Amino acid sequence: MAGGGRVASPAGGKEMNVRRFLPGLVLGLIILLIAGGLVYWRGYRLMQHAAAPGPPAPAPEAKEGRKIKYWVSPMDPKIISDKPGKDPMGMDFKPVYEEVGPAMAPGTIAVDPNTLQSIGVRTAKVEVRPLSRVIRAVGKVVYDERQLSVVNTKVDGWVTRLFIKITGEPVRKGQKLVSIYSRELVPAQREYLLALRNLKTVGKSSFPEMAEGARRLAEASRVRLEYFDITPSQIAELEKTGQVKKELTLTSPVHGIVTERMVTEGQFVMAGMTLLKVADLSTVWVEADIYQYELPWVEVGQRAEMTLNYIPGETFHGTIEYLYPYLKGMTRTAKVRLKFPNPRIKFKPEMFAQVEIKSPLKPMVVAVPTEAVLDTGEKQHVFVALGQGRFQPREVKLGVQGTDRLVQVLSGLKEGEEVVTSAHFLLDSESRFREAAAKFLGAQEPGKEGAPPAAPPAHLKH
Repeated sequence: MAGGGRVASPAGGKEMNVRRFLPGLVLGLIILLIAGGLVYWRGYRLMQHAAAPGPPAPAPEAKEGRKIKYWVSPMDPKIISDKPGKDPMGMDFKPVYEEVGPAMAPGTIAVDPNTLQSIGVRTAKVEVRPLSRVIRAVGKVVYDERQLSVVNTKVDGWVTRLFIKITGEPVRKGQKLVSIYSRELVPAQREYLLALRNLKTVGKSSFPEMAEGARRLAEASRVRLEYFDITPSQIAELEKTGQVKKELTLTSPVHGIVTERMVTEGQFVMAGMTLLKVADLSTVWVEADIYQYELPWVEVGQRAEMTLNYIPGETFHGTIEYLYPYLKGMTRTAKVRLKFPNPRIKFKPEMFAQVEIKSPLKPMVVAVPTEAVLDTGEKQHVFVALGQGRFQPREVKLGVQGTDRLVQVLSGLKEGEEVVTSAHFLLDSESRFREAAAKFLGAQEPGKEGAPPAAPPAHLKH
């Protein structure tokens, strides 16, 4: 432009503004740092003053003449002291008073009524009463092994006729099952007939030795026929008619059901071969598994009840016949065998059933609710209510557990005492703390045998 004048650039104006305000910013930061340091120093002094041990708080007067046992921090009950003062957080120690009355066992605690109500402490009386138990288990219907029969042949031959056509067919004792032709039967029958004729002729001889020999020969021939499973009625028919039969007819030895059939008509069979199996179902077994802790309640001869889902509303009665002397490795259970009459063949093998075993009553025993027992794994104990809010832990020895959630107590309690049945875990923790504190403070008494050195532990406040 004319006149040679200079125009200020925008960048130069901004630089001048920064230089103008820079001293003020630095001064402000310095003031803030000084103020922060003063606040920190003041707070630190206050904390030191609060944490510093001040003069001991005046000891409160004993309530109603009770003696102060020790002092405890209101914030941390693990911090205890034998004199008044302050804990590391600056709080005054609170006194713990000795209980009024006779000396109490270690671990005994006292709880005020308000606390008892708030934590829900309930008690129950120790009773002397009979105990019983009902054991429930799932059972399975099986064959009575003593009622199983096998029909086989003692001779080689061919099946000429099979009277039983299907498996599961009911049969009666003495009913015909199968006929077998055997070449061994004809000579045996003829030999017996000849022996009978000889006995009839020689039996009247004046020589006793000949008569006795004829009698023995006839008897041996008859026994041979019996070994071939020829029935007495068939032998009697042979004696009466004198006609030799070429076939042997086998009959059922029991009333029951044909459970297996192994032959067909025309088949050749050998001596000793099983032809049929027959089971008498007039009685059946029911096998049930029970746990090992239930074994003390089970005895042979006990009554039992059985129900089946497919016969609703009916209960069947039986007895325990046998208790197996071993446990199953996988389930850790013992097998119990029960016997049930089955006149109408309602119970069929392989059915499942629900079994209830009525255990005998135990004599009058000391019993408590199972909820009252605290089991540590090594021992069991209960809390006995002594009255006036006092509770004492007591070790007990237990017996069998009955119905209604009751357990037998062999030692440690007597009839009429009261035991805690709820909230005893809270009482247990407090009891353990009180007992430990009492032992620790007792060890700090001067002149006591076994007392530790004079230097106090770190958590005690003097």
